Amino acid sequence: MKGKIYLIRNNDELIEMEEKEYEQEILLQKLLANYPNLLAGDQINDSNPRRWLLISREMDVPTEEDTLGRWSADHLFLDQDAIPTIVEVKRSSDTRIRREVIGQMLDYAANAVVYWPLEKIISKFEANCKESDPDEILTEFIDSDSTIEEFWSKVKTNLQAGKIRMLFVADELPKDLKRVIEFLNEQMDPAEVLGIEIKQFVGQGVKTLVPRIIGQTMEAQQKKSASMSSVVKWDEESFFKELQKTRGKEEAQIANKIKEWSEENLPRFVFKKNPTYAVFWPCIDYNSISYWPISINTKGQMTITFQYLKDKIPFNNEALRLELLNRINKIEGVNITADRISGRPNFPLIQLKDEKSMEIFINTLEWVVNKIKQSN
Repeated sequence: MKGKIYLIRNNDELIEMEEKEYEQEILLQKLLANYPNLLAGDQINDSNPRRWLLISREMDVPTEEDTLGRWSADHLFLDQDAIPTIVEVKRSSDTRIRREVIGQMLDYAANAVVYWPLEKIISKFEANCKESDPDEILTEFIDSDSTIEEFWSKVKTNLQAGKIRMLFVADELPKDLKRVIEFLNEQMDPAEVLGIEIKQFVGQGVKTLVPRIIGQTMEAQQKKSASMSSVVKWDEESFFKELQKTRGKEEAQIANKIKEWSEENLPRFVFKKNPTYAVFWPCIDYNSISYWPISINTKGQMTITFQYLKDKIPFNNEALRLELLNRINKIEGVNITADRISGRPNFPLIQLKDEKSMEIFINTLEWVVNKIKQSN
């Protein structure tokens, strides 16, 4: 039985929208390429939502016998942790979705980890960027404390370790396929196997897409979290201890001054989990919106996170982001270019060591907080 959802317009008009199959498989494939967020990264990892970098559509998969590519995966994405994510798309009406697609995906994965050279993945990504600068796109995508070279190296390491993700995508997944996905995801480690249903609802000229993750059973989550027990769980104490160890007492004191100011103004703190470094993210939650204007990492970098401000009022206004940039650039030794106001540019934390620089920085953060409160 097909479902329905209901949309209420600003004038209180109720729109009844009915579930509808995709007319062609290629339509769903194009949607994923154009709107990768449909892959429900927030459902895959709610504490650290997955972000997606499209490497290629129709990514050929070589084998020992056919180095040019015996098969072709519908999409290859990378997430922000450089985990290769193979996506196979089928419509629910396609009979191959029941059994053939499982063997197809396992063939892709088994050969990809052995026969996908890093150079090929990089080449495909660069070709997919077309007229855009691949390095600029990648710089905006990766963590601010990683280099492009480190990111690609991590892709290679993940492939060699079999740390990949397989996603089966359809408007509706059959029950027997759901059971197989759940079973595989519980048994496979470090690989991850998930399904995503992206239902389409239409009505009165409006279309809505609703993604839902399949396969994240409690048993699978417990097994995979247990395998990550060696990962450092960063908190305030371990963060400042590591920062002082790696960068010295002076930089730890700079970060602590910012933390003390943030306790009143950006009062929610998050410490990112990572095996080798930590990131301190102060946040303000205001009118149900979370704002993350800066972050500090244990490599001694201060990051201005325009990327996490640019889609939120009032900093969706480019003029305000440019004003924020100009205020930051008044700090001696800081010179961030205007083309970075949608990214995550950083500068050395040590630039805030003198009193005047720290005063400019804190005044800038106060300006940011005031703008947020004034606009909501």
